[in-house]
Amino acid sequence: MRQLKPNVYAVGAIDWDARLFDRLIPLPDGTSYNSYLVRGSEKTALHDTVDPDKTEVLLNNLMRAGVDKLDYVVAHHGEQDHSGSLPDILLMYPEAKIVTNPKCKQMLKDLLSIEDEKFVTIEDGQKLSLGDKTLQFVFTPWVHWPETMSTYIPEDKVLFSCDFFGAHLATSSLFVDDEATVYEAAKRYYAEIMMPFRRQINANLERLAELDIDMIGPSHGPVYDNPQFIIDAYKDWVSDSLRNKVVVPYVSMHGSTAKMVSHLIEALIDRDVEVRQFELSTVDIGKLAIELVDAATVVIGCPTVLAGAHPAAIYATFMTNAIRPKAKFASVIGSYGWGGRTVEQLTGLMSNLMIEFLEPVLAKGEPKEADFAALDRLVDEICAKHKEAGITN
Repeated sequence: MRQLKPNVYAVGAIDWDARLFDRLIPLPDGTSYNSYLVRGSEKTALHDTVDPDKTEVLLNNLMRAGVDKLDYVVAHHGEQDHSGSLPDILLMYPEAKIVTNPKCKQMLKDLLSIEDEKFVTIEDGQKLSLGDKTLQFVFTPWVHWPETMSTYIPEDKVLFSCDFFGAHLATSSLFVDDEATVYEAAKRYYAEIMMPFRRQINANLERLAELDIDMIGPSHGPVYDNPQFIIDAYKDWVSDSLRNKVVVPYVSMHGSTAKMVSHLIEALIDRDVEVRQFELSTVDIGKLAIELVDAATVVIGCPTVLAGAHPAAIYATFMTNAIRPKAKFASVIGSYGWGGRTVEQLTGLMSNLMIEFLEPVLAKGEPKEADFAALDRLVDEICAKHKEAGITN
């Protein structure tokens, strides 16, 4: 049990060995499932639980803290990495009530089969007294589910934000002690699950600006004792500003597409455009997601397979469409043998994006002089589009 503020403690679990979240998201640095204990002069509240695999850690931490009675468990979000230990907590503390909003209540009933009488439902802005500490509930929907909310303790100026401001990072440090490392982990987390909701997140940031916040305790990663650091980062990520950057995810079977990608990238660099290249058969998809947060253009390099796009390019394009980056321009380059519908397939997979498609460049077999000239024209068009949009170094 580690102290954030007087009678406010971290009692969650560090998962050093986790490498895949939801059987989908790579976790190169592990993660944590943060649970916070708040002891008031009259009542005690636990804020979120932990993933079911770490239930024993949470229960042991509560026993070591001498918690013999728990009045409330605040559930900020229904997803099981935060709520999965609730049934065990209720067995250990049968008098405890789950405090949450109506949407989250229904989700917890559906996911965990918890009885209706175990809940106390609250509304946006409602307060709950623990004696000398007050829990003020702030609804922050779509970070990243519709029912998510936060809790603010005005006496301590602490915000428990759940997934909002989170970072998949296993660390022994309670507070942020390496801002560069946490920045990358938080940006990756934002890119993978928050970016589709950047408009809603911006509105939630405006709501939180009304609070005097001295500390933010997210549900993953270290606690922010300099909260402006992560708030400013989020303001940048959700803004409309873009970098003069082109992201190039590509796959090449026999080298033709790789040659085109190499030429494209060299031409972009010669024109002072920032470039990020990702080979899709070996890529850490989270690294690709990070670079999509503020890239102005995406160029997909893809050979034709069975008259269509390579499956690795299809997956990367589908993922890009799902996380909805704010890029303004996109194109496709690659090679083919006898024909196909590669461009139509890939552009059709980006229907969520408010994006302008630039003229693709497809080479029949090995790229030839005319194909390299077409790539140079594509680079010129990208630079012109960036300049026209006010996106410059």
